[in-house]
Amino acid sequence: MGWFSRKDWNVIAVIFERADQYQVSGQRVKGSAADKARDGAKGHPRTILWAVFDQKGAHKEGGLGPGSRNVPSEAIKKLQRELPMNATVQEILKTLETGSEVKLARPLSWNGYPKK
Repeated sequence: MGWFSRKDWNVIAVIFERADQYQVSGQRVKGSAADKARDGAKGHPRTILWAVFDQKGAHKEGGLGPGSRNVPSEAIKKLQRELPMNATVQEILKTLETGSEVKLARPLSWNGYPKK
């Protein structure tokens, strides 16, 4: 981008904690720090999925992370479909959009965890 970058992103990462528990971590970042945060989420060894949203909630980009190898492919497909509308993700995005917090993490409330 140019000298006056207008990036103001909410970067979300779904982190593998254990087979029946994932964590959603989010942070609001601007400018060149936005790229650094996105790259950090992409490369974290336990990231299952990462996503970038703008301040209006529009999904900009996303993908699988290295931690996806710990999760069955059926669960990943379901999580990819449901991620933008997941209640935990929506709660984190709304909090980040208001600016009341710049970093936030919550356990993922989701009915798609793999069966034991």
